[in-house]
Amino acid sequence: MSDVEWEQRTLCRDESCIGVIGPDDRCKECGLPYESEKQQEFSEEYAASDSEAEEDEVAEDEVAEDEVAEDEVAEDEVAEDDAVTDIEWEQRTLCRDESCIGVIGPGGRCKECDLPYEDG
Repeated sequence: MSDVEWEQRTLCRDESCIGVIGPDDRCKECGLPYESEKQQEFSEEYAASDSEAEEDEVAEDEVAEDEVAEDEVAEDEVAEDDAVTDIEWEQRTLCRDESCIGVIGPGGRCKECDLPYEDG
C-alpha cells in the first residue's frame, strides 16, 4: 500500500474495530456502514436529543414514583386518622332523645338539642 493510499483510507467508525471502509461503504472487518461527517453529526445530535428525552422520561418516572410514595404516606396517615376517628366514634355518647341526631358534648349536654344527658 502506498503512502497516499494509507493517508486516504477511511477508518471504521467503531473505535474498537481495526477495519477500514471499502468500496461498498461498509467496514471490511465488521460490516458496519460508513457514515459521513454530516451523518455522524446528525446521529450524535439525534442521540443527544433522544437521551434528553429518556432523561425527561426518567425524571417523570421518578416524579411519578415520588407521587406514589407520597400517596402511600398520605394513605397511611389517613388510615391512622381513621383509626383515631373510629376510636372517637366508638366512644361517643348519643343523645337520650332517640329522635335527635346529636351527641353529648363536654358540658354534659347534647350538641344538637341541648338536652342534658341525665335528668336532673
